[in-house]
Amino acid sequence: MTTQRLGQALVEESAKKSGLLWVRGDGVPARALWHVWHEGAVHVVGDGPGEQPLPGLADGGTAEVTVRSKDKGGRLVQWTASVRRLEPGTPAWDAAVAELRGKRLNATDAESMAERWARECRVLRLEPRGAAVTELSDGPLDAAPLPSPAVTRRPVPAALPKLLLGRRGRRR
Repeated sequence: MTTQRLGQALVEESAKKSGLLWVRGDGVPARALWHVWHEGAVHVVGDGPGEQPLPGLADGGTAEVTVRSKDKGGRLVQWTASVRRLEPGTPAWDAAVAELRGKRLNATDAESMAERWARECRVLRLEPRGAAVTELSDGPLDAAPLPSPAVTRRPVPAALPKLLLGRRGRRR
């Protein structure tokens, strides 16, 4: 078996088994995306209300995809993908959405999800092109967190320390 075929097999198998991919679009930092592997390519849905953002992924562009190990979280393989938008109502879109629907977690509108995706979202096909890179650099890939409206820490309410300390005092 040739090296190219082994690389293709590694890309396919790792993408099928991994729940997330790290995808870097044109001029945008890498972002973790959930996906499905279907008919020789990765498919993602996003850019709509309540769905994952897909910045830097433009129809006809390219993206750099990194697949991590599901067990250890380390990088397995990296490859370049051609990005193509699937148009709603086409056979390719219908087949991709059928696969994506089964993998979409926490959907509040499971029955009408496909119609919402057709109206408000983009379904993209990221097809591998060229050789897969399996000898990855050992250097760190740490980066600043991407901007997000999510907040993990907020100031402590002014009354909270008194409430907590007051309860401790009453217990004694």
